[in-house]
Amino acid sequence: MHTTRPAAVAGSFYPGHRQTLADNIHQLLKQATGNNQSPTTLDVPSAPPKAIVVPHAGYIYSGQTAAIAYNKLARWHDTINRVILLGPVHRVPVRGLALPDVDAFTTPLGEVKLDKTAIASVDQMKQVVVSYPAHAQEHSLEVQLPFLQSVLDDFKLVPFAVGDATAEEVAEVIEALWGGPETIIVVSSDLSHFLPYSVANEVDKSTVNNILNMQGALTHHQACGGTPVNGLILAAKKHHLHPTLLDLCNSGDTAGDKNRVVGYAAFTFTEDTANA
Repeated sequence: MHTTRPAAVAGSFYPGHRQTLADNIHQLLKQATGNNQSPTTLDVPSAPPKAIVVPHAGYIYSGQTAAIAYNKLARWHDTINRVILLGPVHRVPVRGLALPDVDAFTTPLGEVKLDKTAIASVDQMKQVVVSYPAHAQEHSLEVQLPFLQSVLDDFKLVPFAVGDATAEEVAEVIEALWGGPETIIVVSSDLSHFLPYSVANEVDKSTVNNILNMQGALTHHQACGGTPVNGLILAAKKHHLHPTLLDLCNSGDTAGDKNRVVGYAAFTFTEDTANA
């Protein structure tokens, strides 16, 4: 029996109609292309990013920031065929990293199959659990899928809803699934929550500097996805990856007021060719 996790936040966090959603993402990616200067031949990377960090708010708030990171994957649409997706739980507490007991996730753009072989390679790790409830209403993972469906060709998914876990436990799972250029690690996280605009700017700049300096001790006040980000940083250090900030803003810059804002940032983690 083929089981699926249906879209839970289509129509609220992002458009629920297939064509409207496709058009929305196309426009966000087009804007992201416009925001990037045309690369010279020397700037074109020889391999895709190994990881990205992207926000997970409604598209009207953080979609433009997420699109800048996803735009970096588009030219590797036929290389990347496996996505390791990690995001924080918001509704259902869980100990460890939770996998869903389904065969696929669905969005208005179609079905995304889970990589059962990859899942089987980690599902016996002590920090990995199975919890459908942890995934059922979780938006931090779901909002990434339409972007991935839009910039990649055929790919399979390994989705983790990350709860109470250490950075080392997260890094161990990431390491086990590291793979080669066919595998991209996507960590879903917003930054500070519900601070006044000017305060949020200072807090988020400090958080960004921590990430750029590979200081993986982020709290949930700095980033709601601090746990998976911290795990990614540990793994990235081991593999000598280099983080790059692509965009930083907050909801006061996009579609919200400036009294209580949520921060958003996008990063890539790539091989540090200078030290390779």
